[in-house]
Amino acid sequence: MRKAKQNALEKKGWKVGSAEEFLGLSEQEIAYIELKLELSRKLKASRTSKKLTQADLARVVNSSQSRVAKMEAGDPTVSIDLLVKSLLALGVSKKELGQAIS
Repeated sequence: MRKAKQNALEKKGWKVGSAEEFLGLSEQEIAYIELKLELSRKLKASRTSKKLTQADLARVVNSSQSRVAKMEAGDPTVSIDLLVKSLLALGVSKKELGQAIS
């Protein structure tokens, strides 16, 4: 946000801050969310690099295209377990997984 806009909002009584501050997230909660988002990004990148559609990946992991879309979007209903299993099904190595989350 531009500094001028932030100043104008604060003069009108608005508080400007981060989502973490607004939601009152702990450091562990922030790290967990960032981990899920990084795995989601890695899943999409791996799928597209193999020129697979979401439907193709869904068949590989015995799921649905809409579930794959949720996985790639970082939907909170998707477990880290499912993301990791899907990445492994795409052929992502444990080393690559480690690099993605570090």
